[in-house]
Amino acid sequence: MDANDDVPSSSPRIFDRYASSSDDDSQPSYPTLHSTNRRLDYMIQFLDRNLLPQHTSRPNAFLPEFVAKGGGQGIFTLPDRRALHPNRPPYLEVRPHPLRETQFGRFLKTIASTERQLWAGSESGAVRVWEFKDLYEEGEEEAAAPFRESSPLLSNDNGNGNAAVMCMVGDEGNGVVWSGHRDGRIRGWKMDSESDGFKEGWCWQAHRGPVLSILFTCYGDVWSGSEGGNIRIWPWEAIDNALSLTMEERHMASLLMERSFVDLRSQVAVNGFSSLLNSDIKCLLSDNIRAKVWSSSHLSFALWDARTRELLKVFNIDGQIENRTDLSLVPDFSMEDEIKMKIVTSSKKEKTQSSFGFFQQSRNAIMGAADAVRRVAAKGGFVDDSRRIEALTIIVDGMIWVGCANGLLIQWDGNGNRIQDVQHHSSAVLCLCSFGSQIWAGYASGTVHVLDLEGNRLGGWVAHSSPVLKMAIGAGCIYTLAKHGGIRGWNMTSPGTLDSILLSELTAKGFLYTRIENLTILTGTWNVGQGRASKGSLDSWLRFAVSDVGIIVIGLQEVEMGAGFLAMSAVRETVGRDGSAVGQWWLDMIDETLRDMMKRKSQDMMGKKLHEWRKFERVGSRQLAGMLIAVWVKDNLKPHVGDIDAAAVPCGFGHAIGNKGAVGLRLRVYDRIFCFVNCHFAAHLEAVGRRNADFDHVYRTMTFSRPSNIFNAGAGMVLFLLLCCTLACSIYLFWLGYRSSLPLVLSVAAGASSAVPMLRGANAMGAHSPEGMPELSEADMVIFLGDFNYRLDGVSYDEARDFISQRSFDWLRERDQLRSEMEAGNVFQGMREAFITFAPTYKFDKHVAGLSGYDSGEKKRVPAWCDRILYRDCRRTLGSECSLECPVVSSVSKYESCMDVTDSDHKPVICIFSVEIARIDESVRRQEFGDIMRSNEEVTCKLEELCKIPETIVSTNNIILQNQDTSILRITNKCMESNALFKIVCQGESTIKDDGLASDHHPRGSFGFPRWLQVTPAEGIIKPDHVAEVSVHLEAFHTQEEFVDGFPQNWWCEDNRDKEAILVVKVHGRYTMETRNHRIRVRHCCSGKMKKIDPKPSDSQKIQGNLLHRADYQRLSVSYDVVDHLRNLHSP
Repeated sequence: MDANDDVPSSSPRIFDRYASSSDDDSQPSYPTLHSTNRRLDYMIQFLDRNLLPQHTSRPNAFLPEFVAKGGGQGIFTLPDRRALHPNRPPYLEVRPHPLRETQFGRFLKTIASTERQLWAGSESGAVRVWEFKDLYEEGEEEAAAPFRESSPLLSNDNGNGNAAVMCMVGDEGNGVVWSGHRDGRIRGWKMDSESDGFKEGWCWQAHRGPVLSILFTCYGDVWSGSEGGNIRIWPWEAIDNALSLTMEERHMASLLMERSFVDLRSQVAVNGFSSLLNSDIKCLLSDNIRAKVWSSSHLSFALWDARTRELLKVFNIDGQIENRTDLSLVPDFSMEDEIKMKIVTSSKKEKTQSSFGFFQQSRNAIMGAADAVRRVAAKGGFVDDSRRIEALTIIVDGMIWVGCANGLLIQWDGNGNRIQDVQHHSSAVLCLCSFGSQIWAGYASGTVHVLDLEGNRLGGWVAHSSPVLKMAIGAGCIYTLAKHGGIRGWNMTSPGTLDSILLSELTAKGFLYTRIENLTILTGTWNVGQGRASKGSLDSWLRFAVSDVGIIVIGLQEVEMGAGFLAMSAVRETVGRDGSAVGQWWLDMIDETLRDMMKRKSQDMMGKKLHEWRKFERVGSRQLAGMLIAVWVKDNLKPHVGDIDAAAVPCGFGHAIGNKGAVGLRLRVYDRIFCFVNCHFAAHLEAVGRRNADFDHVYRTMTFSRPSNIFNAGAGMVLFLLLCCTLACSIYLFWLGYRSSLPLVLSVAAGASSAVPMLRGANAMGAHSPEGMPELSEADMVIFLGDFNYRLDGVSYDEARDFISQRSFDWLRERDQLRSEMEAGNVFQGMREAFITFAPTYKFDKHVAGLSGYDSGEKKRVPAWCDRILYRDCRRTLGSECSLECPVVSSVSKYESCMDVTDSDHKPVICIFSVEIARIDESVRRQEFGDIMRSNEEVTCKLEELCKIPETIVSTNNIILQNQDTSILRITNKCMESNALFKIVCQGESTIKDDGLASDHHPRGSFGFPRWLQVTPAEGIIKPDHVAEVSVHLEAFHTQEEFVDGFPQNWWCEDNRDKEAILVVKVHGRYTMETRNHRIRVRHCCSGKMKKIDPKPSDSQKIQGNLLHRADYQRLSVSYDVVDHLRNLHSP
């Protein structure tokens, strides 16, 4: 064997990211002073809470509470908030969940990995890079691991909006990562760029529309897909020319690349296939095993030859093959290709018109119109086809797996034959990836599943609280990008024995990264009775806001009522609009009141230092008819509050009108979820059942979504226009069918009718809660406030007045309908309310102060506690302390009404909560995770055992090919226990000089093969004590071809020089990306001469040794007649 065999790869091992970054020693890196101080603070806080006497650890000035029965079960089950859930493997928090409000215009859209880096692309067009070896270290921004980031990109002027990154692919051979952008450009980034000069190195306009997908084929070519079925190819030779330009010549690269592409539409026209590709090319997949490329639209696939770029097959999601037909029969609606298609089809135009005539043209026009409507509907989010193709991946045995929007996983063979389908989850599959003998599937629910090669589920867990958009593999981890922008790394061995060890170690160190935050929340509810409050009334009601309050939540009822207003409100809700002029008046008045109160407080502070003035900022509001809820946050708390979502649930008139119902706001505080719900339930004494039903309907159906936008506002009009378009098409079809009775025309009816989309629900963008569970059940704390309208049973007006005047509330509380229903477990199950110590808040005569103001009218309604505030936190028992397992613990410090406010027939109520929140310092936790991986002997031993590389040998290191020769390369797995996985790449290609020596070997894109060489299969799996046979074939008539503006030119130049390629067989185990490499020289000799490698041989024996011999087993059959001999060999 050659000395080049068994060269260790530089690929990082599963634990390399936790090793020292030093090149000259292996000493571990130490925590910074800042992180060490934080550890000490958390440790002291932990000791204070656990060593002090129990009665001093928490204040005892809180009010006693009444707890409703029925909680903790069914839909009222508390969320499991254990930081290290036993059903979820420990993870590396590369980038914690950022608040949405900090990410507008810069959300991460995709990720990709190289051997040593993790890359991410954002909405701004910027890219960021993490080094795997630095992932455990303390970062400076976003509590994320250290990263480098480029500057945001400016959008171009082609009308395609911003320059958001849509897709990425790495080219290890040349150290470049290529990104496709929404503005239609492809940009190149050097992997080794420094942070101070991190910017794009190459850029060109690839498409008029966005670049939706991009890949490198096994021949080093770049393929990209865009809207309208456009696929363009940049041959490696063109890319190599651009990469070879100097910095001064770099501006020429854009012009060069923009004219050097191959337009696959012209290839399709030449080969006579119909145009499948009028739909967006969302996915591209390179099958390096068979040298093919898969492209997919919403419901169909195309299979291409990666070398010849020939379209081999077109088939749909059901596996049905599309027949050949003339491309000119199907119109092309892509403006960028209109001229080119005219050139290709001009010779067939007259024949087409004469053969098919008016009806064929009509059919084509209607099919085009239907397709255009369908494409517009899909972009607008209307199309909801559950079978839509979302993701593709190829596994080591050559099978293709496809993920669909209905959660279905479909297995295909390499020739496009459907094998089987499996379904492990009902949510949409958004991404797939594979490594070794495992497949990972990421779902819209935030769940990740691990499958074996047959599609059997090995494990699964909830990876994120939002959809998993993309996955990438590197350094022994699978990295998942969530829609909210968080990135987590999961050990490739999960689920496995390593998880329990890491779980135990991280749990034991929890006190080092747990921080307890204290927060005061003021909540207020008021049925304003269609009135408007005075400034003095608001000052009186909200007077406690000047205390140490961080969040203020206000719920109003009956802001505006009346049949006309309710009807108009219902109409506005259907088009995603909420709010009213009166509601805005209330918000402005509360804004002004809070601002004036905080300003007065600042002036009273010591020294009257204006720079100490704190203020409240309104962060969200929602109105449904007369119900209005809003949240204000103090400015110093604002950086920790975000992800504001709103919801509304009508309960009146068949759950359609908002005279009764609820509005809610959801926000994230210190990475914990808080929900505030303002309710107005059914009135009248006898309507207890209806009130209970209103609560049940609100709790089960409240779904939060982002605030209304322009798209939602125009959704109704867009749907109306689509229906009109479809109706017009249907009428025209009927007329054509009636006049001609031609099945040809009627055959498009189904296509036209399918252009009518289904409008998604208003709450389609809500959060993803566990299947069958309401979203409110997933909150860490829920506060219900409002006019619940529960009355007093068996009490007369005069009795109630007497007991109220004596402030004897105990007897009245026993007759409170709400308390009775809570005691029976019929409503507000598991929720808490502080004991009521204030007078009933309903019903009063307006502008009459004091307890004498109760209803003096003819009806003399019995006073009642209609206006209430209840809550539920994370406690499962009364004595639960705040911890990572019980992260939100609250108590009520004040619960009272404001009796001096007389602007309504209800009195306003306030409730002040003192909340403890346990949160994780992700930066410290990440460092602790790294310490465990690096220094724990049990962990390192397990990793060494799991990451062993099977011993393999290859049959030869030298291959000479002539005249379409085929050589059989045999790879033997000498290990008797483990499978060996291999991948063959081309490390470089060179031209043989006249002296018989090879020039410098230059790699193609992503270590692709030269076009004269075919290696099949280029990847595979070898069972223990087995042999894999790889065909190394010389392709005939190799020529050099140039493309300009997508079309081949008329000049061809045969290249008859001898060439040499260095193949590398990379062998690795099931869980490790570290490889053991075998290098093989493959020489293509056009002249048939033997060439010398060393120009200065010392003797005849050396000359003989330096001759490049043909492969020993070139002409042997595929039998195993040499297996026994190979097993006795060993690699140096």
